[in-house]
Amino acid sequence: MRATLRWAHADFRAHRGEALFVVLASAGIIASLLLAGALFSYAANPWQRVFNQSHGAHIWLHTNADADTAALSRVDGVAALSGPYRTTATTVESRGARVGVTLRAAAATPPETGRPIITDGSWLTRPDTTGTGAGNGAVVLEASVARALWAEPGDTVRITGPDGAPHALQVSGIAEAAEPRYHPGGGPGIGWVLADTLDEVAHGDTGQSVGLRLQDPDDTDFTVQRAVTVLGADRVAQVTKWQQARAEAGGDDRLLGQMFAVFGLGALLAAALAAAGAIGARVRGQLRDIAILKAVGFTPGQVTRGFLVQHLAFALLGVALGTAAIALLGARIPGRIGEATQVWQDLPGHTALMIGIPCGAVLLIAAATGLSAWRAGRVPPVPVARAALPSAAPMTALGRRALGVRVPPALVLGWRAAFPRRGRTLVTVARLALPLVLITVALVAWSTLDQFRIRPAQMGLPAALTVRAAQPAGASDASDTSDAELERVLAAVRDVAAVHPGAEMAALVPGQTGTITLRGLGTARDPYPSTVVEGRAVSGPDEAVAGQGLLDLLGVRVGAWVRMTVEGRPQILHLVGRTIEPESGGRVITTTVDALRERDPQLRPGFHALVLREGADPVAVSAELAGTAGGTLEVRRTPNPVDRLEPARAVIAALIAVLGLIGLIELLTLIGTGVRDRGRDLLALKAIGLTPREIGAMIVTAAGLTALASAVVGTTVGALAGRWLVDTQSASSGIGAGIAQLPPLPVLLTVVVGAVLGAVVAAALPAARAARRRPADSLSETL
Repeated sequence: MRATLRWAHADFRAHRGEALFVVLASAGIIASLLLAGALFSYAANPWQRVFNQSHGAHIWLHTNADADTAALSRVDGVAALSGPYRTTATTVESRGARVGVTLRAAAATPPETGRPIITDGSWLTRPDTTGTGAGNGAVVLEASVARALWAEPGDTVRITGPDGAPHALQVSGIAEAAEPRYHPGGGPGIGWVLADTLDEVAHGDTGQSVGLRLQDPDDTDFTVQRAVTVLGADRVAQVTKWQQARAEAGGDDRLLGQMFAVFGLGALLAAALAAAGAIGARVRGQLRDIAILKAVGFTPGQVTRGFLVQHLAFALLGVALGTAAIALLGARIPGRIGEATQVWQDLPGHTALMIGIPCGAVLLIAAATGLSAWRAGRVPPVPVARAALPSAAPMTALGRRALGVRVPPALVLGWRAAFPRRGRTLVTVARLALPLVLITVALVAWSTLDQFRIRPAQMGLPAALTVRAAQPAGASDASDTSDAELERVLAAVRDVAAVHPGAEMAALVPGQTGTITLRGLGTARDPYPSTVVEGRAVSGPDEAVAGQGLLDLLGVRVGAWVRMTVEGRPQILHLVGRTIEPESGGRVITTTVDALRERDPQLRPGFHALVLREGADPVAVSAELAGTAGGTLEVRRTPNPVDRLEPARAVIAALIAVLGLIGLIELLTLIGTGVRDRGRDLLALKAIGLTPREIGAMIVTAAGLTALASAVVGTTVGALAGRWLVDTQSASSGIGAGIAQLPPLPVLLTVVVGAVLGAVVAAALPAARAARRRPADSLSETL
């Protein structure tokens, strides 16, 4: 063992450059994996991220104005209070949209506990400290409320207080809070104003809200009981717990978590191959030294142990450097990566990933090192016999013909060096193609998200707006006239292409074990343009289309007849198609309003879906609708799932950079290995008259051709795999397969060109060094 350690130490001193590359490669790979873990956790836990950043409250109590909330600070288990804040119930209107909002009186300085996280604009400021107009007449809106109102910083919204008097306030900022989001038809949203502004709006009609941050979140239910007892049950109007807010965001967590888990496994595999390649390349570069060790009496076991100990030490050093770099400097990386790394430290699973990723990487590197060390132990002790073996396949007839017609030798020889043998070529291309496959899969996910913004009609969102009449008519005849008149008014609005009446209700599935959404949209004469990806659209009586979530729930396929119960009455529909259904987990069945009226002749449309002309701005149309019909219309934007997945866009971009780093390490390893393995060929080429420039061009050409083949394979396989992955994920979430969108051809060509240019640039330095080498240097490596 002592001789093995002495040889390992001597080998390290003789090959410091190669050892440094292995250590840096291991450190870079570990850093890449840790950054990927930080990005995944950042995107897949949006609620937890906001909760930690805002030092959020676990419990929110909404009480009467006379409740003694100060006594809550003395309740066992309460670590801190947020508030109390005086509140009032209001209605906020902007561009025709109307949202119920609970305004909270806040200070000019955000609180430490339950602090809203400003994502756009600024916090409330006193009117005498700025000339921008923010201050007494300013409001900060929670992000989901701002989306429902199409509100941005600088916009003016109309707020109606309890007394019915309108007030105009300017939106100074948009914030995220670790509380339940606003949903149409659900509870009110949240807004923050200064105390003087609340007094002007409420006129004394106020309540209170106070947040409780607990020492142990598991004691939430017990603490709620204690708090209600302290305040008095008659003074507590509502209790909101952190589990409720997290559950509402749980669908986003699962969707992002499953998608990024696949990326994480792929990145781990690519990193393992890159690390194994770097170690294997160093072993192959020391075959001469191994043969000498065998000749002086080292046994195969000693050689194997020597390489294993040496490279495990390199791996541990590289892992330690990479982990320390991310732990100490990760938060200082500019952009979303640094923000994700900083927030990651407080997210669940941080410690497990910080320990698990390095340990897993060490195990993978140990396995790869063990295999390479075992191969090193089998090296024959006679180097001449190894040098006598052919290093490449003979020149093909096509290559000889190309040289005969004066094709540049660098191109022909570069092609031959890039693709020497079929087995070796396939392994090289596959190793370099894996990061490109993952990058292309990420681009497919990016393109799919873009489609929800650019072409929502193809993604199951043909109607951009829904309109509800605030004061429906009473009598049946008058109602019919009112509905027809409303449709004419809506159709007359500029940029409105079609108006479809709609009604929505809950229905019980067979056996009454679950609830689904039954929706009537359009009429038999003018059907709703649902996005049908399987089967056909509704064209006859009692026909319907359904989302994937409903088909999975009922265990049926397109073509089946479905019986459900609506308000105690049976409804039987024939499923003729499957649609892309982003809402309600896909558990939606859609038919025409006429079909619903067969069950209930008195049914009136509850809303109207507006299909806009191509290129129309929904915000502008909503603003125009705001002044229609005397301001009695409530305009809502159709929910777009991409709003919930917006954090994924920045994470995908950062993930592409991380995968690019892994691919660069793999590329440098392959180039270095190729130059080293062709040492004898360089000697022969110089002997027959090739100039140093031609030799350098040959090496660069070989690297470029290898990268080109890998890029073509990687983008092709990545496009197919990405499409399958996105469709599979959307099917499991209930939206339904058929939403995956391939990146535009120019984007894929950019990936290919970028890979080739990166290979050419990376090969330039090794090519220049190889071209300047003397024949004696190359001769020494053949022994």
